[in-house]
Amino acid sequence: MDAGQDLVSAIPAARGAAAPRPRLEPMLDLEWSQAIELPRFALPATRPGDLRQAWVHRAAEDAVLTLYHRAARSDEQLPAPWWLRAMASGRLESRALGFRIEDRVAQLLSRRPGWEFVPWAADGESGYWEFMPSERGRSGHSIPTTVLNTDRHDGWIDVLPAHSAGTPPPIAVAGVAGLRARLGEFEAVR
Repeated sequence: MDAGQDLVSAIPAARGAAAPRPRLEPMLDLEWSQAIELPRFALPATRPGDLRQAWVHRAAEDAVLTLYHRAARSDEQLPAPWWLRAMASGRLESRALGFRIEDRVAQLLSRRPGWEFVPWAADGESGYWEFMPSERGRSGHSIPTTVLNTDRHDGWIDVLPAHSAGTPPPIAVAGVAGLRARLGEFEAVR
């Protein structure tokens, strides 16, 4: 009995060189997640500039905006840096200006005692600042006063007051000058 005889006839013949190749297209969600993903070798961040290592931070602005607009069509809550959402809406003129705003907030808060940079923000975001004395101080709040950049308004800075239960509405601050002017008020909660 020859068991291999029937197998040979069941195996289809190899296709010729003219056979069409499958067309592969990247999935937009995967492409976007790779665009905002930080490299695995990224060092610990102590300021927003340390987080600017993803494709969205380095690629040509027009390419970043094009990909963002394509991806945002299918996802209104697309994770993205605040400055990119502001640029896409036409309210912020450039990524460099967004970086400059982040850096000015960092210069202001890093020199003041009690403020710490928190790099692990939501996907694509640039981190935020917490005023540590407002956490577990006399007021007993479990969540410290937080400063973060936003595209919610043209001052680009929000402050979340220290709180314990239920996140309070953010306080819109009129830019870095407005933040500087109100820091005493925000640091008074301890």
